[in-house]
Formats: sequence, C-alpha cells, structure tokens
Amino acid sequence: MTVCVGTRPTSSPTDPELSLDRLLRYVEKRGGTRYARVFTGLAGDDDPRTAHVYRIPSKAFDADVCAHAEKGIRVRLHDTDVTARRLEALVERTGDRMDRWDGQFDLREVGPDPRGFVFFGVDDPAKADLVLKKELGPFWAKHIRVEYVGSASLL
Repeated sequence: MTVCVGTRPTSSPTDPELSLDRLLRYVEKRGGTRYARVFTGLAGDDDPRTAHVYRIPSKAFDADVCAHAEKGIRVRLHDTDVTARRLEALVERTGDRMDRWDGQFDLREVGPDPRGFVFFGVDDPAKADLVLKKELGPFWAKHIRVEYVGSASLL
C-alpha cells in the first residue's frame, strides 16, 4: 500500500469535509474513463479524512490522484490485480443466470466490492464457495467472497 497526503489548497475552507467528497468524485470519474485499465474501486472514510483507492499499480494514476488531494486528505492506494470493469463483467455474467445453481445452493445477491472482489450472498456458503470457485476458475477463485444471506436484496 502506498500513502500520500494532499497538499493542494482547499477549495472550500468553510467546509473541509467536502474536500474528501470532491476527491472521491474526481477519482471515480477518472477511474471510469482515462484510468479504466487500472481502476478497481474506492471508498471514503470521514474520520480520519481518508480516500481508499484500489487499483492495479500505476504511477500515472497514483500521481494524478495524489496531485488532486486537497490539504488534510490522506490517500491510501491499495494494490489489486483486477479492474472494476472485470468485476462488473463477472457480476453481469453470474447475475443474469442466478438460477443456474438451483439445487446446489440459492444465489440471493451478487455485486462488486471496490476492494477487488465480487460478493456472493447465498443460503449455503460452504457449498457455494466450492461450486463457484470450481466453476469460475483459479483467477476468480481469489476474487470472490461468499457469505450467508437470509433473503435476496438489491446491492
């Protein structure tokens, strides 16, 4: 993990909390366009004011993000080996056919996690974990989290 602390002057000195929101919006936009080949996801933590950016290591992306962090904002750059687009593709692939595992387990939720994995909510985590890892292959086996979910809901 790499850490940088913002040095850019604050755009809104009366409400420094907005600095984190501005950075998160900027990273989300740049990650979805110019840096889509390396961007995985992000999360914000208000106390302390920290942006967690998950990405395939990229000096250019890291420099861009750190250059836009305002004073007092900490940026933690976490290494991953998968992009948000690939996570979304797996969600689409499995979400479109949620009934495919009927009889083995009940897939109730599926969604991407910004930290670099896809969350599967199921009725039988032990069985589902084995079936999903075998079905999806070794690359995806390390990028899934399977947990018990009592009933289906939108993620």
